[in-house]
Amino acid sequence: MDMTPYLAGIGIGVLSWITFLLSDKPLGCSTAYAQTFGMIEHRIRGAASLEKPYWKKVKPVIEWQWMLVVGVVIGSFIAATLSGEFGLLWVPSTFGAAFGESVSLRLIVALIGGVLMGIGARWAGGCTSGHGISGALQLAVASWIAVICFFVAGIATAMVMYGVLSP
Repeated sequence: MDMTPYLAGIGIGVLSWITFLLSDKPLGCSTAYAQTFGMIEHRIRGAASLEKPYWKKVKPVIEWQWMLVVGVVIGSFIAATLSGEFGLLWVPSTFGAAFGESVSLRLIVALIGGVLMGIGARWAGGCTSGHGISGALQLAVASWIAVICFFVAGIATAMVMYGVLSP
């Protein structure tokens, strides 16, 4: 039996404990994306951008959540390289079978999907890791509702993508 998913789950649980212990903040990634946008806006607009109420609450600076995202990218690269599975793939086979092999279409869809997910994460007050890991372990009702919605939407999307349901 492959223990990797169980070890990953244990690792995420321990990381969540450490995160609360050291920073008194939940584990999550979407705040880092908002902070990145804030840093870009600050470079373009200057100090005036920092007067927005959101940037007063969520400082557009590099902090541990931002470094968590960097660590996820680096860790993924290392794991894929060590397993011999690293490769650049512009159009995954499932996307290609459903929508064709156009790289530009794939990039446009990925960009739109990423923007919508970012808006949704900020609107929901957290991303899948924020609600699904930190909120769920705190037994927050809103997080459990969010997790149920993640699963329902994920199952429905998979069924559409794999042709079980017609769009």
